[in-house]
Amino acid sequence: MPMTNTPQRATIDDARLVSRALTAAFDDDPMMRWFFPDDAAREEGLGRYFSTIFTRQYALHGVCERTDAAAAFWVPPEGQEKAVPDAETVQELETILGERAPLFRDAVKAAAGHSPAEPHWYLAVIGADPAAQGQGHGSALLRSGLAQADAAGLPAYLESSKPDNLPVYEHFGFEVREEVRLPGGGPQLWIMRRAPRTPSEG
Repeated sequence: MPMTNTPQRATIDDARLVSRALTAAFDDDPMMRWFFPDDAAREEGLGRYFSTIFTRQYALHGVCERTDAAAAFWVPPEGQEKAVPDAETVQELETILGERAPLFRDAVKAAAGHSPAEPHWYLAVIGADPAAQGQGHGSALLRSGLAQADAAGLPAYLESSKPDNLPVYEHFGFEVREEVRLPGGGPQLWIMRRAPRTPSEG
């Protein structure tokens, strides 16, 4: 059967599908390769990482959608305080990251220092399995989330550490607002904003 790229709400029961898609999507992501530098262990580490943040954070306090080969985690303004990981989740993530945990903590703190003050929809994670590249999975999820932000009349924000993704986001109306170098020799982050659009603007 062909894979459908129609977005649908992702629930806890979708954790395996979501984690598998995101693990494949982020295998070559500069920030994830920095957190998980061991090629042999990266797949397992990413799988545990995405499963944890999905089941313990974003599925509970965000707007999570998936297709058969992609997933996106959005956080609207009313969920942003709750979506911060609790102490137990932090401990679990640090176990997964091992000796890279201090770098992860510093990176999260650095990125949080550039969070916008204005109410917004935050695109925390989006990724599609490269095996399904060109089938519109990622684009369908982006359109769905942005339509919800537009309906609320709010801008959208994201951070990307992968330069190749910038033109894709720009195609959807995002603009680079800041460039941030993560501490500890980490990769560069591009912080992007998209202004809300009215129905007439498309």
